[in-house]
Amino acid sequence: MHIDSADLKSVLARLKRARGQLGGVIAMIEDGRECEDIVTQLAAVSKAVDRAAFQTISTGLRQCLADPDSDDLDAQKLERLFLSLA
Repeated sequence: MHIDSADLKSVLARLKRARGQLGGVIAMIEDGRECEDIVTQLAAVSKAVDRAAFQTISTGLRQCLADPDSDDLDAQKLERLFLSLA
């Protein structure tokens, strides 16, 4: 299944932000920051990655619905991917 990269620009931006946040978390751990601060930032990174995954699947579903006869997108595969995030 291939999703046009132009349709995933916002996903890419979200993941780049998450990469920056993760770098911040690593620095916090190395600097000996408080557990609460670290966990708060880890939760933010986790949420950003989860949202990127759901947005990717959502984009694939939209493409699948727009062209249900396409051999490129498989609704069952998209459903399995979606459920793998649960």
